[in-house]
Amino acid sequence: MNFNQIFQQSKVIAVVGISDKPNRDSGRIAVMLQQRGFTVYGIHPILNNVFGIPVYPSLKDIPESIDIIDLFLSGDKLPSIQDDIIAAHPPVVWFQLGVHNDSVKTALQAKGISVIEDYCIAVEVNRAGISK
Repeated sequence: MNFNQIFQQSKVIAVVGISDKPNRDSGRIAVMLQQRGFTVYGIHPILNNVFGIPVYPSLKDIPESIDIIDLFLSGDKLPSIQDDIIAAHPPVVWFQLGVHNDSVKTALQAKGISVIEDYCIAVEVNRAGISK
């Protein structure tokens, strides 16, 4: 998989499971992606804003098409948002390190959505030297 090509073709990233706790990777990575020039939206059921990033209760609420959905939820929670992911139909869904769910992965791939797992988006953006 060519991460550099994915990042060059992507503008909007949704970070599902974003947290406003400073020690959580989801918020820090969202900020880093925004600083690198991506439009970033968070998804969280009760937060409205995390470190200046607008947060919505669900993927359906994001006001533009999404290029990458970055998942920071545990694998057992993914089935509850599978339909929303499919409806958003992003080119790429990124399962952050430690996030796994084979049935959701298979369902997304069956709909033509590329799934990346076992890589950290922050590491790969840094490695690719992306800055838009």
